[in-house]
Amino acid sequence: MAADTPAGTPSGTPSERAATALAGLAEERVDHRFKGLPPDAAGLTVGELAAQRRNLFTDGFTTPVLALSAERLEHNLALMEEYATRHGLAFAPHGKTSMAPRLFQRQIEHGAWGITLAVPHQVRVAREFGIQRIFLANELVDAAALRWLAQELAHDPDFRFLCYVDSVRGVELMDAALRDAGAGRPLDVVVELAAGEGARTGARTEADCAAVADAVAATATLRLVGVAGYEGEVPDATPERVRAYLRRLVALAADFDAAGRFKAGGLDEVVISAGGSAWFDAVADVFAGIPSLTLPVLKLLRSGAYVSHDDGHYRHLTPFNRVPDEGALHPAFRLWAQVVSRPSPEQAFINAGKRDAAYDLDLPEAQAVRRDGAERDAAGVSVHALSDQHGWVRTSPEADLEVGDWLGLGLSHPCTSFDKWQLIPLVEADGTVTDYIRTYF
Repeated sequence: MAADTPAGTPSGTPSERAATALAGLAEERVDHRFKGLPPDAAGLTVGELAAQRRNLFTDGFTTPVLALSAERLEHNLALMEEYATRHGLAFAPHGKTSMAPRLFQRQIEHGAWGITLAVPHQVRVAREFGIQRIFLANELVDAAALRWLAQELAHDPDFRFLCYVDSVRGVELMDAALRDAGAGRPLDVVVELAAGEGARTGARTEADCAAVADAVAATATLRLVGVAGYEGEVPDATPERVRAYLRRLVALAADFDAAGRFKAGGLDEVVISAGGSAWFDAVADVFAGIPSLTLPVLKLLRSGAYVSHDDGHYRHLTPFNRVPDEGALHPAFRLWAQVVSRPSPEQAFINAGKRDAAYDLDLPEAQAVRRDGAERDAAGVSVHALSDQHGWVRTSPEADLEVGDWLGLGLSHPCTSFDKWQLIPLVEADGTVTDYIRTYF
């Protein structure tokens, strides 16, 4: 590969590029693109608006508006940093949950090894903001993306990138694309073991995994560095079935090591990776028993939903519920909508719907009502359906709800909350907005 800087690549070192990109977030102008922000803020930069420390409820924000709790975010970041350290795990949280570079940076500051992503666009965003270690939890067979990646690896010798391989065909496509791109630096890959028949991606059997590893070894463009999987896809998951799958993953790494599959290419550690947001306690337990290999092992956890947590799916499934001595995550999102219609004593409508609230797993949960500056519990209020821009609300006799009230909603789940909002107010407990989180979906 030519050593010239690829066309369109910003000048400067990766850290300089990252600092410039992060600083640029504060220079973006506030305008009609960003939902819920005060109309009279149009034309200000994000930094200028943040410096005003406006109140979410009294200083011109319009409904619906999504708020991210500053205190709860900080709690969740610190808790998972402590958890990973306590269990001897490296941590590459799944960034596709938020696609928010400022949150990527906060996670790195809280000890994250790197960031996990899912598709090439997300990798480009992370690289623009200086992320130096990326785990792509997918097989990458897009020739254009591989060409860009080969350039990125050549231009920055400190950039570390890993991705899945789960098929011989995939290895062949990757090899062909990288050879065509003139790649001079091998691409690090981990063989993905499927979580069972009927699960999502991954080679289905250990023999299939060995065939994929052999295909990698036959190339000069790829380097096998470990094994990985996703226990969240174990069919009919129970603690026993999840741990059984994770033990298979560990045994696969040990078998590969015994067969000498990790001796090529100057490798200095073996990567064993798993961990969604529902079973990371099982990952910690099983990974604690990884046997000694011929190389040190990087035990890489990838849970990502923790950063905001939620008020539904993960609230019920979080491993901290099973092991309460480890601590507790706090739901950090609240969507504020306004009652716009009260056609009967049993029914009301709010001005937030599918375009604003996550709904793929659980409907929003009515939590609080604000009227005339006072906030109280949303007793007798529940959301039972969503239209594009309306929430259908049921009210029981004890509900006190009027047109004009603000209704605070808990959301489930985080991955489809972040993607609906490009600029999210970061809000302290008293309603003061201290910053704005930019997302890139």
